[in-house]
Amino acid sequence: RQSRPVSMAASGQPRKLQEQVAHGGPVRCVHIGRKSGGVMVTGGDDKKVNLWSVGRPNAILSLAGHTSSVESVSFDCSERTVVAGSAGGTLKMWDLEHGRVARTLTGHRSSAITVEWHPYGEFFASGSADTYLKVWDMRQRACIQTYRGHAGAVRNLLFSPDGRWVVSGCDGGEVRLWDLTAGKLLTELCTHAGAVSALAIHPTEFLMATAAADRTVRLWDLETFSPVGAALPEPGGGSRRVAFTPDGSALLSAGEESLRGWGWEPARCHLHSETRWSRLSDFCIVGGGGGGGGGGGGVGGVG
Repeated sequence: RQSRPVSMAASGQPRKLQEQVAHGGPVRCVHIGRKSGGVMVTGGDDKKVNLWSVGRPNAILSLAGHTSSVESVSFDCSERTVVAGSAGGTLKMWDLEHGRVARTLTGHRSSAITVEWHPYGEFFASGSADTYLKVWDMRQRACIQTYRGHAGAVRNLLFSPDGRWVVSGCDGGEVRLWDLTAGKLLTELCTHAGAVSALAIHPTEFLMATAAADRTVRLWDLETFSPVGAALPEPGGGSRRVAFTPDGSALLSAGEESLRGWGWEPARCHLHSETRWSRLSDFCIVGGGGGGGGGGGGVGGVG
């Protein structure tokens, strides 16, 4: 029921910003707004979507309308709209300015467990326990592409920075890259021995990071679709989130017990900090700084 935003102080040690009761039942999902880093949205078993200002104890908005628990939430790039997926498979678009449902979309046969906005245009993608990945066009108010082939629930989605590809990771351990223009599979990476937990793409280079329940983080060359070096070990429970720093100089991996900063070629851990998140739900880098929060930047996670 609790949400705990945490920031990384200049010393490299985590600092809890706040802790509050966010829902009338377990919190199922959290997303921090990437534009400002100052707002977050949560979904819960109480079937509500709540909007928060980071650092303030009370919700800005509490949105009701789902008929089952809210399993996934995501801001659009302007932070004016939230898409939320439910355990029943229904997706709702929430207009935050007016505090109402803008659209309700159906198509998944079971829980919509991940949603991700396209970096440009009025598109978003959803992944489900039905093993399907769907791309939705808000102008047409409909699903325009359905991708099949995963062996397990599609739990992670990520668009490439140029918007040409969408990447999906599933409980079966594989990662697939889909060409949105051609509407077909580009390649499949047989990556991990456990469910894929996180994806990240380098801001300027053809480099992708994947993390999974097998307690490893792997790097991939997106020109050759081949691994870059050996798998990076993640002790404990493994990584739940990964992110490249805005300048692309390091990769951060965050798990239940620690935050690590990695370099590559050769692979080396430059930062290790104990965090003790109970259950990390989202993680982002705010401002222009690197992994330790220098240069006016910072690292934020919600557990």
